Amino acid sequence: MASVASSYDAALLDLDGTIYEGGAAIPNALEGLTEAALPMVFITNNASRAPQTVADQLNGLGYDVHADDVMTSAQAAIEMAAEVIEPGSNVFVLGAESFKQLAREAGYTLVDSADDNPAAVFQGLNREMTWKQMSEAALAVSRGARFLVSNLDTTLPSERGFLVGNGSVAAAISTTTGVAPLSAGKPKPPMFIKAAERMGAKSPLAIGDRLDTDIAGGNAAKMDTFMVVTGVSTHMDVVAAPPEHRPTLIGADMTALNRELDQARPAPQAGFTARHDDAEAGVIVLSGGDTEDPRLANPAEAAVAALLTVVDVVWNSEAGRAGAVEVAQVRAEGPAAEAALAAWRK
Repeated sequence: MASVASSYDAALLDLDGTIYEGGAAIPNALEGLTEAALPMVFITNNASRAPQTVADQLNGLGYDVHADDVMTSAQAAIEMAAEVIEPGSNVFVLGAESFKQLAREAGYTLVDSADDNPAAVFQGLNREMTWKQMSEAALAVSRGARFLVSNLDTTLPSERGFLVGNGSVAAAISTTTGVAPLSAGKPKPPMFIKAAERMGAKSPLAIGDRLDTDIAGGNAAKMDTFMVVTGVSTHMDVVAAPPEHRPTLIGADMTALNRELDQARPAPQAGFTARHDDAEAGVIVLSGGDTEDPRLANPAEAAVAALLTVVDVVWNSEAGRAGAVEVAQVRAEGPAAEAALAAWRK
C-alpha cells in the first residue's frame, strides 16, 4: 500500500504548531519528515523575520535548511506586488527591517512619506510601528497606493495571551481609507502556489496544524492538505469544520506521513464505527475499536483513528456536505471508544 509521503512530490510546511511550538521542537516532527524524505519548503505568515533567521532556527532543531527553503508572507507580498505595480516603483513599507530589505532587493525605492507618491504600501507586523507611521500609510492608500499586506491574522499568540496581530493593524488602515487590502499570507493561496512553483512540484502536500490558515490556504490553492493534531486546532474543531477548512488527510503527528495513505483518510478506521444518535440531535456515537490494531496502543493515534471515523459520518451527511455541522457531543460506547475519545483535545 502507498504511504502518504510516497503519494506526493513535495511538502509545504507550516512552522508554529507543526514544526515547533515557541522554541521547542514538536515531538516526532523531525523524525517523521526525515523518513518521508520529501523536498520541503517552510511557509510562514510571520513577516517580521528574514528567511535566513527562520532557517537558522530550524537548523538549530536538527533540520538541514537554507534560506531558499523558507517562504515568508513578506516574500509572498513582494512577489504579488510585481503583478500590480511597476518595477522600481516608490513603495512605503510599514513593517520590519527584514521586509524593507526584501523590497530593496526586489528593486523598489523605499519612501517614508505619502507625499512621495508611493505606488504601494507594504504592511507587515512590526512591534515598533507608531501611530505616525500607520497614519502615513493610510494617507498613501487614500491617495491611490495599492495596499498589500503580508497576512490578515487578527491576533498574535503569546505566553501572556493574544496580542494585536497584523490583520488588526490592516483593519485600522482599511477602516480609515475604505480600501480593502490584498493579502499574500495564509489562508490566501499565493504563498502555497508560489512555494510549489519554486520547487517545481506537481503534486505537493500542504501540511499544518491550523484549520483556518494552513488547511484553508492549501485547499484554496487546490492542493491536498494534511493536518497534524499538534497545535492550535483540536479534534472537535475538525469535526465542526466547514468544507473549506477540512483537511484531505489527518495524522497524530508527522510520523503519519510514513504510514498507509488510507489510514489518514476520513473513513472508518481501526475497527471504529460512528453514527448519528437517533434520540438526541447533535450527538455522534462512536463504538467498536479493533484491539488488534496497533494504533489503539498509542493514545494519540487511537484518537485520530476515532476522529477520521467520526468526520466521515459528519462531513458526508446531507448537512455536512452543505456546510459546518453543529455537533454538541461525541459519545463513546465501549472501552476502546472511551479511551480514544479521552485522548481528544477538545
